[in-house]
Amino acid sequence: MRTICFWLFFTAGLIASANANELFVSAAASLTDALKEIDARFEKQTGAKIVLNLGASSMLARQIEEGAPADVFISADEAQMDRLHKQIAPETRKDLLTNKLVVVIRSDSSARIAELADLTKAPFARIALADPQAVPAGVYAREVLKKAGLGEKIEPKIVPAENVRAALAVVEAGNADAAFVYKTDALSSSKVRVALQIPAELAPKIVYPMAILANSAHRVDAGRFLEFLKSDEAVQVFEKLGFGIAK
Repeated sequence: MRTICFWLFFTAGLIASANANELFVSAAASLTDALKEIDARFEKQTGAKIVLNLGASSMLARQIEEGAPADVFISADEAQMDRLHKQIAPETRKDLLTNKLVVVIRSDSSARIAELADLTKAPFARIALADPQAVPAGVYAREVLKKAGLGEKIEPKIVPAENVRAALAVVEAGNADAAFVYKTDALSSSKVRVALQIPAELAPKIVYPMAILANSAHRVDAGRFLEFLKSDEAVQVFEKLGFGIAK
């Protein structure tokens, strides 16, 4: 009942925002820091009001499918954007960013990871990752482990999290020995350090596509926002935080 009430309250809030002539942006949790800075600049320059809805791309896609108002969707993978092919305006879809997957441990940990196989040994008893059944960061991690032939060995150690930022928080709190997160998430925290970068032969192609929703009531402002995300000013913010720029 609490979940239902929360969802009803949340959806009502979104509808109120949409009716208040605000631009509603649903974006992957790994974009949190970048978009908060970029959105503030966009608002100052244009007078538009951005309402951010941050979370796992799969959860955001489900919300949009169920009718939650959104003007812009920015996904951490192509699969979730493909999933919404009927809801987006296809001509507005563009690739925005790239990222890399890494393994992090706490900054004060003395553990060393020379290769992925080390995660099958002590002291790595608990390994956090975003929900590997749906969330892009978790799906990427599962694919890497499968390619490395380590899926069955590491499966019992996995601590699933709601999204990639939640997986990072689990390690920060000392409730997991390591986590698979994006490079940008690792750089955002002083409590963790990168223990291993995924080898090139195993590394997934990570692309963040963006698009305007077909039923957006604010197509002009949404288009201006997508253009701003590609501007030199926004690119500087993304690169500062460790993102690659999609060509």
